[in-house]
Amino acid sequence: MKIKSLVHTLLLSMVLLLLWQSAVSFFDVPRYMLPPPTQVFEQLTDRYDLLWQHSQITLLEIALGLFLGVLLGLTSALLLSLSRSLSKLLLPLLVISQAIPVFAIAPLLVLWFGYGLASKIVMTVLIIYFPVTATCYDGLRNTPVQWLELAKTMKISPIAMLFKVRLPAALPSLASGLRIAVSVAPIGAIVGEWVGSSQGLGYLMLHANARMQVDLMFSALFLLMVMALLLYLSTDYLLRKMLPWVGK
Repeated sequence: MKIKSLVHTLLLSMVLLLLWQSAVSFFDVPRYMLPPPTQVFEQLTDRYDLLWQHSQITLLEIALGLFLGVLLGLTSALLLSLSRSLSKLLLPLLVISQAIPVFAIAPLLVLWFGYGLASKIVMTVLIIYFPVTATCYDGLRNTPVQWLELAKTMKISPIAMLFKVRLPAALPSLASGLRIAVSVAPIGAIVGEWVGSSQGLGYLMLHANARMQVDLMFSALFLLMVMALLLYLSTDYLLRKMLPWVGK
């Protein structure tokens, strides 16, 4: 079934590429506005070294941001679930923080953390922190009552209740949060690179656009899309292997 789905995806991709090529040729669209896919793939092969160099930086930013964001989000959810007074105090602040546009704080992060990796990692952490915290905390709050009552009859401690009963029950919600985090993590890295950087796919796209090298910009965008898709598929595969009951 998975092979069949993969074949369908490849066929759909080929159809879209043919439509793209046909539209550019038929309507005679200027290449500085929309290059044909053949020209984009030429850039992928001719400028492979340059694209790979910048891709490594962006991938490192995404990976470190994901690691720190998931770690902070999981820790925050556990702390919020331990104290109702703490959750009442911090949850509104978390919600308010999401109302601030990412582009509004990106220049500040670059000013505070510099033009290197740090500001992009912080941006990625800020984007994925709330989905992980919210989904995990929601799962911790919605532990089946039967599980809690059974655990109380065994007279286990609150910490044991959290890690042995409530956290396992929250794993499906946490898995959804991780999938969301992986999907939006590239946004944080790219936005940070757009605002201020000297390397990365976002930096390359920005400068290629300024120089009217639209085919190079599409090549960087294609690599970013492939990177994000592989990250999501890898995460989904690992979650299905580690939590087989979640997908059922």
